[in-house]
Amino acid sequence: MHIFTRTGDAGTTGIIGSQRLSKADPRLHAYGTVDELNALLGVTLTETKLPELIRNHLLPTQHLLFTVGTDLATLFDSTTVVQRMDASHTETVEKWILHLEKELPPLKNFILPSGSRPGALLHQARTVCRRAERWVVALGEQKEINQHVQIYLNRLGDYLFLAARKVNVDSNVEEIHA
Repeated sequence: MHIFTRTGDAGTTGIIGSQRLSKADPRLHAYGTVDELNALLGVTLTETKLPELIRNHLLPTQHLLFTVGTDLATLFDSTTVVQRMDASHTETVEKWILHLEKELPPLKNFILPSGSRPGALLHQARTVCRRAERWVVALGEQKEINQHVQIYLNRLGDYLFLAARKVNVDSNVEEIHA
């Protein structure tokens, strides 16, 4: 099988369940942005100075982002059986957040998204995550979606902010107030 099929040449793509949608459809923007986030986390994982704690969070997050994409690429009322997001996924991220909050100094000002290279990459990942969340919200305003996806992305954005801070603190990089 070739990587190209020519089926998308007219500006449509297939989603799970054999339906075809415009490549400009909010559903594709949503799961395409999740894919972009996943790729950025992959780049972040190549950083040798990434703390092991954060590394141990990002790899399972990458796997779970495939579940997010599958969930978004499958109509909510589809008879096709796929793994869907559920509350347990968000609960895991919330535990990571609580752990990081205990280790970080309280934030009293807005900070610039900067710092060490892995910290800056995590800040960038946070912004991509927020964009994915916005596309999921836009999709949810038009179509029925699994609300656990939206909640998970919201919480993941919070986590990525704290992860960036943790990486910078561990690297002895001072946060720059905005």
